[in-house]
Amino acid sequence: MAPSIFSRFFPLLLLTLTSVAAVGVELEKRDDAAAKKLVPGGYIPKKFPAVLGLILYGFSGILHWIHFARSPVRWILALPIGMITMAIGFGLRLYFVSHMTKGIYIAMYLFILLSPCLYLAADYAILSHLTATFDKSITDRALLIRPTRIVRIFVWSDVLTFLIQAGGGTMLTNDNPNTRKLGSKVAMIGLILQGLSFMLFTVLVLLFAYRVRRRFPEAWGPKRIRWEELSPVFGSTPIDEWRPLLFVVVITCIGILIRSVFRLIEFAEGSNGYLQSREGFFYALDALPLWISMSLYCIVWPARFTQNTRESSAAAFQMGPGSKVGLATGVA
Repeated sequence: MAPSIFSRFFPLLLLTLTSVAAVGVELEKRDDAAAKKLVPGGYIPKKFPAVLGLILYGFSGILHWIHFARSPVRWILALPIGMITMAIGFGLRLYFVSHMTKGIYIAMYLFILLSPCLYLAADYAILSHLTATFDKSITDRALLIRPTRIVRIFVWSDVLTFLIQAGGGTMLTNDNPNTRKLGSKVAMIGLILQGLSFMLFTVLVLLFAYRVRRRFPEAWGPKRIRWEELSPVFGSTPIDEWRPLLFVVVITCIGILIRSVFRLIEFAEGSNGYLQSREGFFYALDALPLWISMSLYCIVWPARFTQNTRESSAAAFQMGPGSKVGLATGVA
């Protein structure tokens, strides 16, 4: 079921982003003297932070693609694609400094606003595949919903909020102040719904970790985490120590929630609000938390932790009333 959902989700996202770029190119051909009015807070983006964002997201995206080439699994494609589209957004931000046209602004704004939707989709897929490496007796008692339903529920929620944000973000670039005001409200509704959905996902992750540790200590593993198993970073061999991946998912949840709260406050203040009129807040509370959290996957590549199947691991368990249950990969 999960592959079919992603096969529908990615074309929709890529089509939207491609359309945004195409519209930007078309609008760039027109003379738009009022382009400066489109910039939030009326400021022109600084070149150096934009260059830094382009380099950092581009570098992490390249590392993700190297990992993908060594461990090609389709369900993780959201991660490298999201890093590259974010890098494209910063490239357009840099280009906008010297080419202040409406088309470039629209493309820049939507690439940066919508690319994080792919990070959410990546986390959904990671938790779904990670929990699938456990025996069903563990997931039934530790996970609130089935692993296969994680992707089905949360990705479709992401698709809905993505479309709402795309519509609101497009309206925000309109010359009419009333339309921009309405667009701000629409985008804020999309962010609120996305934030609530991701908060539920975060609770799901934390509750799963808590229940496994309390109810299945053998599955949780020894107190000391074997970090040395992560070496070499660009290896392709499966890793039995699953907890580093879980911890990285938790960190990414924190980074995404920081960004979500910032965006909500920003939209609530309006186009000339305190946060939107100061570029530093965007980098400190949006770009930086996302880059740090998602770049951790350059070290902890998810596909290496999820290569064991439930079927091959079932023999590692002793089932029955009162029996202790260990992790499929042999951590217990």
